[in-house]
Amino acid sequence: MTRAWILPILLLVSGSVVAAGPISKGNLGVAAALLLVFVLLAGVNSPLIYPRSISALEARRRSAVDGRPVVFWRPGCTYCLRLRVRLGRGARHVHWVNIWRDPAGAAAVRAANDGNETVPTVVVAGRTHVNPDPGWVREQ
Repeated sequence: MTRAWILPILLLVSGSVVAAGPISKGNLGVAAALLLVFVLLAGVNSPLIYPRSISALEARRRSAVDGRPVVFWRPGCTYCLRLRVRLGRGARHVHWVNIWRDPAGAAAVRAANDGNETVPTVVVAGRTHVNPDPGWVREQ
């Protein structure tokens, strides 16, 4: 759980340090703009922008019932972020599994990727796809 928040926290701390320079020189507008950029970066890299993660077992069970894809992801992954953003509101219709919170999910990803934890790994109808095109996932 804490590993998922390391990057956002580092971005917030870095933003505070960077904004301290302009604040000490009296440039409050520049400091506020810099801090806002770092806060937005922290928000985008936080687990908060992803739909609620479920366990790999529950995701596979639900996928078997409704036929929706299962996406294995981890916080801080730029490719996962790209997929999430490109799916837009459709991301709610996909079953998300955070491999840092679910050991079974991490094991499933390693089994599909020759021992590597390459994400996003998407499972559609029992077939595994590594870092697929977001448009293709949206169609599924």
